Amino acid sequence: MTARRVDIAGTRIDRRRPVRFQFDGEALSGFAGDTLASALLASGKLRLARSFKYGRPRGLIGAGPEEPNALVQMEEGAHTVPNIKATQAELYEGLKAGSTSGWPSLDFDLKAVIGSASRFMPAGFYSKTFKWPRSFWPAYEAVIRKFAGFGSAPVEPDPEHYDHLYHHVDVLVVGGGAAGLLAALQAGRAGLKTILVDEQNEPGGWLLSDPGANIDGRDRDAFLAATLAELAAMPHVTCLSRTTAFGLYQDNLVLAVELMQDHLPIGTRDPHLPRQRQHKIRAHQVVLATGAIERPLVFGNNDLPGVMTVSAGQTFLRRYGVRVGDTVVVTGTSDLIYDAANALAAAGARVHVVDPRHNGFARRLEAGITVHQGFAVAEARGRSQVRAARLVKLHPDRDEVAGSGPTIRCDALLSSGGLSPTVHLFCHDGRRPTWDERVAAFVAPRQGREGVACVGAVTGAFELQESLAQTTEAMQQVLRLLGTPALLAAPVCRSAPRQGARPMFRVPDGRPEGTGAKAFVDYQNDVTAADIELSIRENWQHIEHVKRFTALGFGTDQGKLSNVNGFVIAARALKRPVAEVSTTTYRPAYTPVSLGALAGTMEGETFDPVRTTAIHASHVARQAELEPVGNWMRPWYFPKKGEDMHAAVARECRAARSGVAVMDASTLGKIQIDGPDAREFLNRVYANAWSQLAPGKCRYGLMLDENGMVMDDGVTACIHDQQFYMTTTTGGAAKVLNWLERWHQTEWPELRVWMTSVTDHWSTVALVGPKSRQVLARLCKDIDLSPEKFKFMDWRAGTVAGLPCRVFRISFSGEVSYELNVESGYGQALWEAVMEAGADFDITPYGTESMHVLRAEKGFIIVGQDTDGSMSPHDLAMGWAVSTKKKYSFLGQRSLSRSDTARTDRKQLVGLMPEDPALVLAEGAQILESTDTSQTPTPMLGHVTSSYLSPELGRSIAMAVVRGGAQREGQRLFAMAGGRITPVKVVSPVFVDPKGERQHA
Repeated sequence: MTARRVDIAGTRIDRRRPVRFQFDGEALSGFAGDTLASALLASGKLRLARSFKYGRPRGLIGAGPEEPNALVQMEEGAHTVPNIKATQAELYEGLKAGSTSGWPSLDFDLKAVIGSASRFMPAGFYSKTFKWPRSFWPAYEAVIRKFAGFGSAPVEPDPEHYDHLYHHVDVLVVGGGAAGLLAALQAGRAGLKTILVDEQNEPGGWLLSDPGANIDGRDRDAFLAATLAELAAMPHVTCLSRTTAFGLYQDNLVLAVELMQDHLPIGTRDPHLPRQRQHKIRAHQVVLATGAIERPLVFGNNDLPGVMTVSAGQTFLRRYGVRVGDTVVVTGTSDLIYDAANALAAAGARVHVVDPRHNGFARRLEAGITVHQGFAVAEARGRSQVRAARLVKLHPDRDEVAGSGPTIRCDALLSSGGLSPTVHLFCHDGRRPTWDERVAAFVAPRQGREGVACVGAVTGAFELQESLAQTTEAMQQVLRLLGTPALLAAPVCRSAPRQGARPMFRVPDGRPEGTGAKAFVDYQNDVTAADIELSIRENWQHIEHVKRFTALGFGTDQGKLSNVNGFVIAARALKRPVAEVSTTTYRPAYTPVSLGALAGTMEGETFDPVRTTAIHASHVARQAELEPVGNWMRPWYFPKKGEDMHAAVARECRAARSGVAVMDASTLGKIQIDGPDAREFLNRVYANAWSQLAPGKCRYGLMLDENGMVMDDGVTACIHDQQFYMTTTTGGAAKVLNWLERWHQTEWPELRVWMTSVTDHWSTVALVGPKSRQVLARLCKDIDLSPEKFKFMDWRAGTVAGLPCRVFRISFSGEVSYELNVESGYGQALWEAVMEAGADFDITPYGTESMHVLRAEKGFIIVGQDTDGSMSPHDLAMGWAVSTKKKYSFLGQRSLSRSDTARTDRKQLVGLMPEDPALVLAEGAQILESTDTSQTPTPMLGHVTSSYLSPELGRSIAMAVVRGGAQREGQRLFAMAGGRITPVKVVSPVFVDPKGERQHA
């Protein structure tokens, strides 16, 4: 290890357990308990990234989720994860990580050369420069993405798994610092079901970086040990570490992601446990103890490697035993700088404290500390890392330079501009935090809001005693609201006296903004103080517009370090109060969340379930090409060797028209309707009449919505006087059942009728073609199949292939057809029996593509393809399916008489024949009256809904909806798609057997 690692008491690393890892291919080592960031820093790795815009070298600035620079690519292959903050990646044996920025490498970044011309790349230059020519946009995008410096998503399937867990609790505490631990303890003692979530690997928050804290006479370690032991002993309290609450939603739903195995070597992870778990927590009361993040000061070259926040320097030292430098400059606006200075000096560093205040200090300082009172750091100096700090003397009362100051050589520079409360979760409902002049920060209100209490530093209570007292006061109110009032006593904390802070954001350097060294506000997007002032000069008056012009707060850190500095600089440029300028909108997620955690188990078939029929194995055995229809996987077509789809479909269609073909129709929606009022119910939900339908008969019906538009269709059979068997479209089954239940339960509860989905109960084999009766006769001996005894739209119960079967003589092809329905478990046996019986007739299985061609040749519609929710039965030339003699009205009946619905120039279903018989029109092609497209917009008459090459006709055909189509038969129109215009002739949508003679044969 290098000299940066120091041996001090109270760190959270285990020096007895060295850990080997790789970074950018170099073998390094750290200790158990390190983060990747602390191990890299201990190894002397200061430069970890290049800046987004200028290619400037960047190092660590923060020590937690606020870190904007140290984004790394974790692991390789299927396990790789992009853009992980090195400060949040726990070190484990064998870890492999690499930098994500710098092209072609981190040591030499081409952007650094371009960045030398940075004066030509001010804020907004991207949107102004890359607007034209439009043909260059793909090249612009490729170059910008290459330069951006973000990681790469994995290209291999994720071998890990994820899940979700749901909770309903009395109290959810977010944040495991001193205030959060106290809140959870007080809720637990009151007997409330409580969850505490904290993003770190162990609770403690800032206490882990401040071992000198004393609470109720106990030091930090004693307080933490006693508190955690008491919480662990409470069965109604759950403490979740490595768990980040990333979103607070309506009705106190909090989403949190737990990193269950990210800290473990890949090869040792438990395959039975998820890598990450999303917790969905519904709480009666949410307690936000989210703390605060220290913001840096804005001064020249404040982005050099080695420049960090004071809290980061103290955290790396106290938690990980890493001294950030040998000679360290510590500057800031409050006494926090003296805490860090003392700790660094005790660890052997030479420390210079630069305090902009002029009123002295009352702190005992370690040896080796020099104090520069009334000065500020105007500029950091160095090339690849900080080498010195140039000071200026400040006016005692105004942010003005009063004189020059010394330049101090150093290898680390820590700055503190104050604390910014972590208000993000509180603001996820669209609220804005409140500006508090007392602490010079945006804070969450101490009274919180309904269902949400805010405690500790998030309210601006930064001192430990004040924080715990405010927490106790807030928890008394929480307990009262939950019906468990209690008198709580706040712990007593011992701490050194503090003097008042001097609010400061942009450190003055005596130069006009933009003329000196770059002073960065947002490190991830290279936004400087000059950029923000430029946005104001360009008349961007709202802070949201300033954000979008400059990209302030756009990065993966979401402005956790930069936002408040940016808001104040903008407010001063606008000459308006900071409270009036306010903040930008904070939205979920608080920190990046993996797609795996969001999806949980909803991946593959659990996300998009695949349903297969009982006959599926037979289709696979015959090498059918499959396609998803709704949730079903159906045969698309059955190719023979050497056939493409078009050849296979043509063969299947010819078999159905001239011989015998067979299709698996099991996916049709099937609903059994029972009850004394079943007929009346059907009368109300269908457009045609059902009172006289006799048992053994079937009827086609159109189902309309309240607007009189077609929403589904299908054939319904009368089983007996109080039972009907309804079929629906494959994709519409669930919707139709919900529709029926809705009307029965909300409008017609007096009807004695019951609906049952039986789609999965029945397997359906459609036997189609002129020879279908001959094939069926070989399998069925107890049904008279003669046309006189078994007519079109009849059904019979009998035995087929020895199986109890309902046989329906209905047709979606226009040919003689029988739909054989058996209990689902017998579906495959029936299919194979039919295939065997038809073998010497050259029986041909066909799929959905041939089904579409066959029905289009007959002009049969498919709801959802030839209709779009705006087509009435009359628009589809199906007025014959609308009864005018019903005793009671049916759904949509009144809407059919509306003037708009009844007008004759509505879009209506027609057939189209392209003048080029070999040209198959594109579905969706727009229909024009002429080839003149000079008018903008060009008037469109309608569009093509279905288009196929008809094997029966030997040419292309199409169906379309066209304005006033019923009056246009014989007209010449034009179809336009992809810039190509094709002349077409309007014809009847029934292309084959217009009289319907074949299906009655």
